[in-house]
Amino acid sequence: MNEAIPVTRTVDHGTAKLMPDVDRERAWLLTVDGAPQSYVDLDDPAHLEFEYARRLGHVLDTVAGPGKPLDAVHLGGGALTLPRYLAATRPGSRQEVVEADRALLELVAEHLPLPAGSGVALHAADARAWLETAPDDCADVLVADVFGGSRVPAHLTSLGYAREAERVLRPDGVYLANLADAAPFGFLRSQLATFAAVFEELVLIAEPAVLRGRRFGNAVLVAAHRPLDTAALARRAAADAFPARVEHGTALRDLTGSARPVDDRDAVPSPEPPGGAFGIG
Repeated sequence: MNEAIPVTRTVDHGTAKLMPDVDRERAWLLTVDGAPQSYVDLDDPAHLEFEYARRLGHVLDTVAGPGKPLDAVHLGGGALTLPRYLAATRPGSRQEVVEADRALLELVAEHLPLPAGSGVALHAADARAWLETAPDDCADVLVADVFGGSRVPAHLTSLGYAREAERVLRPDGVYLANLADAAPFGFLRSQLATFAAVFEELVLIAEPAVLRGRRFGNAVLVAAHRPLDTAALARRAAADAFPARVEHGTALRDLTGSARPVDDRDAVPSPEPPGGAFGIG
């Protein structure tokens, strides 16, 4: 086709739409039930359109030397934005992508295929169930970007889940998660407490307006057993079109406050976003 046209398909967990970007020739926006899920530019896979994706990209850029291949696990597939990014910026990386919606994976493979030799393996499976079968110490990075509709599923928020993530990561591995919340940050604080019980180092990246409780928004949680390059992350996050702050140490402990780690029996999804928070016009 000379002109890209939108694609709509019923998938396992809703109605998916692929919409071409009028400003970029081979770029596409994926939505599921109206909520934006992914943005992909097939000609420029290193382009990250969504702010939270750029912040995840900043972390991936700083966890190892420039261009060094990584073994990565992605929980949540969407249109495979970050796997494409890692394949482009760190050629030779080996990546496993776990997406519960098989029909969505098939839609993306049909209309937005990965380049040959990308090193990306796709798995249609529940994220936690797949993680529990993965071998120990098999990943350098684990990226969690899983939303059921617009909410992080409860079974991916607990202490048991955090321990599985830590088991799969190598000793110097790094965990990254896309979360969403608003003041008074009951969900976000519980996640900080949960991952602080498992990992020695935590970092949070979010826009100042979100951290000040002025609006609902995304926050990127980073966890590891080694110091993270917070100075490099802060420089990159501050240079974005919508600058973000990088919080760690005392600031994160103050934000966590009296929150306790979450057991599986007490786990709940992230809060429902207010109307229009993540929608498109």
